[in-house]
Amino acid sequence: MKLARGSTLVIASHNKGKVREIRELLAPFQLVIKGADELDLPEPEETEPTFVGNALLKARAAANASHEAALADDSGLAVNALGGAPGIYSARWAGEQKDFAMGMARVERELKAKNVKDYSARFISVLALAKPDGETAVFEGVIDGTLTFPPRGTRGFGYDPIFVANGMTETFGEIEPALKHAISHRARAFKKLLESGVLSS
Repeated sequence: MKLARGSTLVIASHNKGKVREIRELLAPFQLVIKGADELDLPEPEETEPTFVGNALLKARAAANASHEAALADDSGLAVNALGGAPGIYSARWAGEQKDFAMGMARVERELKAKNVKDYSARFISVLALAKPDGETAVFEGVIDGTLTFPPRGTRGFGYDPIFVANGMTETFGEIEPALKHAISHRARAFKKLLESGVLSS
């Protein structure tokens, strides 16, 4: 699978923060980036039990609907003391309005209910690339860290304000976007995508 400069790539997400971050990561490759909301594409129901399954489901749906190559990201926060939750349900923990303040509060509430001291967690990102002809490719990135409460920082999105990557003291909500783009779970998945040679440099 190859995407040449000037090709159109649909980002199969209605999450503006996620689309913005992926657009910034792809900026050097001079692709024509379209968000799913720009094209008024429907959001498919995420019915798969894994990040990989849901990423492929979203990428294929966007590729089929737009007749263009599509990139989907399925990502989430996996908290060890909660058995990997919220995991694939990370967005759903934020409710229908995608209020991640509510999602973060639920994580804190569930940890306190378990009365545990282990606040270790990981962010997981799976990127799925799909073409209308059915060709697909999948890339996964993970970063480990620790949760902190109350949330800190207004940068990033989602659960970033409660996640401190191992070896750091600031949350993903506090660090410079350029630094996050260099070390995050999504950046690690992108690194694998780039190493695959899919994009023309």
